[in-house]
Amino acid sequence: MTPLQFIDVKALMGDASDNIPGVPKVGEKTAISLIREFGSLDGVYENLDQITKPALKKSLSENEESARMSKYLATIVTDADITLDLDKAAVHDFYTKEAYGIFAELNFGAYLKRFDAGKTGQQEQNNAVILKASSGEAAENVQRVLNGMEEGHRAAISIIADNGMIKGFALVSDDVCAFILNDTDDIKILSGFLGSLRRKAKALASADPSRYDPVLALFGIKSAFPYLEIDRDAEFAEGIQLDGMLDAHLAAYLIDPVRNDHTPQSLAMELLGRQEPLPEQLFGKTSLYAAIDEKPEETAAYSCRIAKAVLDLTEELTGKLKEYEMWELYTDIERPLSYILYDMQRLGIRIDPEALKEYSAALVGRINELDALIHEAAGDAMFNIASPKQLGEILFEKLALPYGKKTKTGYSTAADVLEKLAPEYPIAADILEYRGLTKLKSTYADGLLAYIGPDSRIHSTFHQTITATGRISSADPNLQNIPMKTELGKKIRKCFLPKEGCCFEDADYSQIELRILAHLSDDKALIKAYEEDEDIHRITASRVFHTPFDEVTPLQRRNAKAVNFGIVYGISSFGLSEDLSISRAEAASYIEEYFRTYPGVKAYLDDQVKKTKELGYTTTLYKRRRPVPEISSGNFMTRQFGERIAMNSPIQGTAADIMKIAMIRVWQRLRREDLKSELILQIHDELLIETAYGEEEKVAGILKEEMSNAAQLSVALEVETGRGDDWYNTK
Repeated sequence: MTPLQFIDVKALMGDASDNIPGVPKVGEKTAISLIREFGSLDGVYENLDQITKPALKKSLSENEESARMSKYLATIVTDADITLDLDKAAVHDFYTKEAYGIFAELNFGAYLKRFDAGKTGQQEQNNAVILKASSGEAAENVQRVLNGMEEGHRAAISIIADNGMIKGFALVSDDVCAFILNDTDDIKILSGFLGSLRRKAKALASADPSRYDPVLALFGIKSAFPYLEIDRDAEFAEGIQLDGMLDAHLAAYLIDPVRNDHTPQSLAMELLGRQEPLPEQLFGKTSLYAAIDEKPEETAAYSCRIAKAVLDLTEELTGKLKEYEMWELYTDIERPLSYILYDMQRLGIRIDPEALKEYSAALVGRINELDALIHEAAGDAMFNIASPKQLGEILFEKLALPYGKKTKTGYSTAADVLEKLAPEYPIAADILEYRGLTKLKSTYADGLLAYIGPDSRIHSTFHQTITATGRISSADPNLQNIPMKTELGKKIRKCFLPKEGCCFEDADYSQIELRILAHLSDDKALIKAYEEDEDIHRITASRVFHTPFDEVTPLQRRNAKAVNFGIVYGISSFGLSEDLSISRAEAASYIEEYFRTYPGVKAYLDDQVKKTKELGYTTTLYKRRRPVPEISSGNFMTRQFGERIAMNSPIQGTAADIMKIAMIRVWQRLRREDLKSELILQIHDELLIETAYGEEEKVAGILKEEMSNAAQLSVALEVETGRGDDWYNTK
């Protein structure tokens, strides 16, 4: 197409984004074909008799006026009477101090990174001095801060470290602003200083929490633990004690967990009305760890500014946590948990690389089998299974399977489409398995090899400030996504082994979210169902489908299970019909009957939606907040999503809180009883202990006791345990 011909294409096909109507029944392909054949819109109308398709010819004939108007609308006016001073129109320096102020206020984080430090209006630095760690002056400044703490002054630190090495830390208080530089490459001196500050904060807060908690602040305590001089087994034998310390990152996350940019800079702007430079503006892509060698004075000054911002944020963050009734959530759950997550990262989990390679080879064998089956079912056609476009053409054009949804890029071959086809068409089931196994191979069988450390263990990173509901997440690698649905998928767990002299002890909450729903809704029938200690899904099936308990079929139980768990997530009749491959009317009747069976659940969920609309947030049993701005949206779909969040967040969030309490109790009990066994992994509702031989029964007892008593609900928390010589055999 030439540019001028493209106007004629638009005239025929229209453009909804510009309100150009075009001609009905003429899409992009037809419009291009017509203009290629006849050269222009005029050419099309001069040769209507040559168009052989009756419907197309009729539509063009009846809508010529619309086509002419559409061409007029699509044609850019090039002769408007406008006088333009090109010199005045030239764009000069866009990244000005004034622009920075506006962008910072509007929280345009991506644009803020483009400003040079000199354009931020924040060139003035604190009067930071660089003190060598080995100097007496550094020790004197630390001592001044320690003395000031006793007088009620707060302090903040900002550490520059990487991979176990620390280059230095900024120390800021009422009368000290210094950067203590590691001048001897010996972290003992710096750890000694930081340890003294931590211990003083702990001692003061333990003596007078109302005055001294918090007294020492930092941003991201988990990454600081290697340098805080903690003797785990000696100091934490009776429990994790981090009194007096505020992790500003954790506090900000609790206050607003749906925000995705918790940084000292964004918090300083929002809560203090203060602009702080970003590291990219000062050091480009150079890390602070490297920048301290290249630009020591600038890096020290920047670190002191960040420490000062954290110090100034302390009162605001503490005040909000107390106002929102989350101070105990922070001190009793999140703060001690941060150390446990650090400890789990430090310990890691052992994996056998040779077993992983053998597993990868087994996957390749099955993948090749599926590849052959899929191509055979497609009549030995040549196509790439991994190409959605080619696959869609095979399934919905060549094989003429139902449920074909054509999009701009071809037919949809998404999982929900294939799952509909799978019961009747084996090729769809094979494609689903093929996709699952190829992802399993690339992400886990091959991908995990890159993460194995010199100690033959994988050290995943556990995050507690990512999810809006409070759940812990895992990354680099994500060990919480290890597949469990298929037998071949589960077998990757055989590659995870305990260290010599140990076995694995595993504990898993049984249906914790349904039990929490029973407690929160106070539904007598649901509570009674759990008290009967029978199969909850069979009981629900019996009541919903009006079938004697002993006569419930496997299909009825499966459907009842889908309803039970679907209700927790605010499932709609459409969603349930998709899950069960039934009609929407049938799905709606299942949900209706469920609510008749458990009326308290319906009342609770309705009340949750109503309260969330009034307050704008939900809370868990432990006062964890989850803002739900979506529930007030003018968009129907967004508003429905908000209502589902309102129903589910208190349940999922309470489950996360209970698991965290259980982790703390289990970890502390292992220490208190001076056991060699270690908590090494948490996966949603599951804990994994690397258990020393001889301690198996004691560890199993600790897991059951501490997990089942982590919360006192109106129904018992059931815990299932397992033991094995690899992760697979513990389940």
